[in-house]
Amino acid sequence: MLEQLAPVGPLTSRKMFGGVGLYAQGLFFALIDDDTLYLKGDDALRPDFEAAGSTQFAPFGMSPMAYWTAPAEALDDPDLMVDWARRSIAVAAARKTRKPK
Repeated sequence: MLEQLAPVGPLTSRKMFGGVGLYAQGLFFALIDDDTLYLKGDDALRPDFEAAGSTQFAPFGMSPMAYWTAPAEALDDPDLMVDWARRSIAVAAARKTRKPK
């Protein structure tokens, strides 16, 4: 996955909660859990995820989180995957700037 997302820039990964967190420019924008890639979303991106057939991450029956399964068509199209990743990175950046210091 890191190779496929390399065009977005330097990426790092960290183990977390039994999965792996993906970071770009220090921003947590995706996670991998049970061999499924989830991308960060927000209310503006929600309709696009829904239209692509994505579902929200809801571990252990918890309430859904702001992460969505990567669209199936993007898994087979590296350019499309990079586009989705960039959109998720933008969401992560926007959320970081909104948090009080």
